[in-house]
Amino acid sequence: MSKSVRISEEFHEFVKAHKREDETMEETLRRLIGGPHPENVAGILSSETAENMRERLEKKRETDVEEKHELRERFE
Repeated sequence: MSKSVRISEEFHEFVKAHKREDETMEETLRRLIGGPHPENVAGILSSETAENMRERLEKKRETDVEEKHELRERFE
């Protein structure tokens, strides 16, 4: 089963620029995020641990986005 995910044009262009000729977009995304295949890790973590990890990753993403915006502003 496949799902559709909405992403910005900017992010799509980023992924497309990093896509290898022999890869699908899914394979490119998996390579870029550097994580294991979801089927290989399903059921390993408790729900509580998984939620804690999600929260920490979201905080990290927010921090990364803020740092990127600040860096862009310095060069404008």
